[in-house]
Amino acid sequence: MARKPAHAKGRSRASTPQRSRAIASDTKASVRKSRPLTAKPTRADKSALRRDAIVAAALEEFSARGFAAARLEDVAQRAGVGKGTIYLHFRDKQALFQELVTTMLVPFIANIEAMPPVGLPIRAVLERLIDLFVREIYGTERRKLIRLIMTEGPRFPQLAEFHYHHVVKRAVAAMRALLEAAHRRGELRNDALVRFPQLVVAPCMMAIVWSGLFDRFAPLDVAALMRAHLDLIFGTGGAS
Repeated sequence: MARKPAHAKGRSRASTPQRSRAIASDTKASVRKSRPLTAKPTRADKSALRRDAIVAAALEEFSARGFAAARLEDVAQRAGVGKGTIYLHFRDKQALFQELVTTMLVPFIANIEAMPPVGLPIRAVLERLIDLFVREIYGTERRKLIRLIMTEGPRFPQLAEFHYHHVVKRAVAAMRALLEAAHRRGELRNDALVRFPQLVVAPCMMAIVWSGLFDRFAPLDVAALMRAHLDLIFGTGGAS
């Protein structure tokens, strides 16, 4: 089992839970409606808040140390709870990772699966999805989770398989359906994007990789990058 680095031993228990609670707002926003304010939180409210803090702390710990080296006791420390509290909510470390995917990424897929307004051109649909990606994925802690899947997936195929079936497979199917409809309407020159819908989102994945490796040297304007990509597909004059 990997040992904690020396610099981590001096980490304040007071500061890391605060960081985790801040990230927890991203984690829970996409799946849980705001609870009404009450004078005294219920037991269920407190349990839900602890669960959110654990999930947020797991993302921090997995991102900092990798899935294999991350320890549940360190996740608990970041979340400000006892290790035993984690087992009240999650069976093991893999179940905790799967919860990250379920709560942070799966809701985003529903936006791709949703039917666009009738008559909306495919370029306009894709522009909306790009804006959503930049705002809800690239601009949030969810970017860390996708990067983590990219790096840890080859070593832990069960994690990659879970992500594929719950996120990637659904996203590709939804994107293909949008592109097939656009092709039937004559908005696409050929069926290349229908056959390979991955081409549409390829710059998104490249941007996430870039952000982890090179962003501190050369920050990337992801929104402008994606619109340039659409110009290459449709032409600068609009859909073709």
